[in-house]
Amino acid sequence: MLELNNVSHIYPNGTRALNDVTISIPKGMFGLLGPNGAGKSTLMRTIATLQTPSQGTITFGDLDILTQPEKLRETLGYLPQDFGVYPRVSAYDMLEHMAVLKGIVSKAERKATVETLLSQTNLWDVRKKAIAGFSGGMRQRFGIAQALIGNPKLIIVDEPTAGLDPEERNRFLNLLAEIGENVVVILSTHIVDDVADLCPNMAVLANGEIQLQGEPLELIKQSRGQIWSKTIARADLEEHKERYDVITSRLFAGSTILNIMSDRDPGDGFKSVNGGLEDVYFTTLAKSRQNSQQAA
Repeated sequence: MLELNNVSHIYPNGTRALNDVTISIPKGMFGLLGPNGAGKSTLMRTIATLQTPSQGTITFGDLDILTQPEKLRETLGYLPQDFGVYPRVSAYDMLEHMAVLKGIVSKAERKATVETLLSQTNLWDVRKKAIAGFSGGMRQRFGIAQALIGNPKLIIVDEPTAGLDPEERNRFLNLLAEIGENVVVILSTHIVDDVADLCPNMAVLANGEIQLQGEPLELIKQSRGQIWSKTIARADLEEHKERYDVITSRLFAGSTILNIMSDRDPGDGFKSVNGGLEDVYFTTLAKSRQNSQQAA
């Protein structure tokens, strides 16, 4: 279990990226949803011991990771949003080098580790190819391969499917699902479908604060009776945005399907709908914006 208590982080320029984040993350896949700029990467870097929070505590089991960061690194796998590699080095040689850095001193053990990971991430056939020639999906699979060196107990992946085509995304998510059965895996993303497809537990981060936490199916159930839908002419969209708390709008067959948030029947032709995780997410962001505006 990963435990964060009252974690805040303020950058030297005064930007408050995290504000009293308290959250418990159990074994398995955990989705951290949030828009760009919400503080997700700051939180992931903090958990990964790449920066120290301004205040708060973080523990992983019995380990205090703020006072013993080197101990966490022994059991941590981390795939950042952007990662650099030596472009002319082959996938095999790069993984072997990283295994050395991870402390695998036995040549036989390194060989077994590297070959297993290349097979597990479906990179065996291109193991001798320079990483510079990899596609985006292949680079992400290499990224998760290096994150798995040493059988980590905590794995952090930050925006791993951004920019991947649908086939590569499915392959990558299936790999994460296999990995996430026995360890803590944090999937940080702004893509709702990634969390809906994979994660039995999730949280929404916005404005540096945890806005919502729970099981996706339970959160969807709790949203029933609050989401209303109506098909309108595209020209009427701005008028409806002024009158209602609009969650989402999308074009369909030349018209606009509008979803709004309301605790009671708004009338005006709206019908109650059973929303999905995307509606829960956008409802949460809308409430967060309202609270920020009221506080200001």
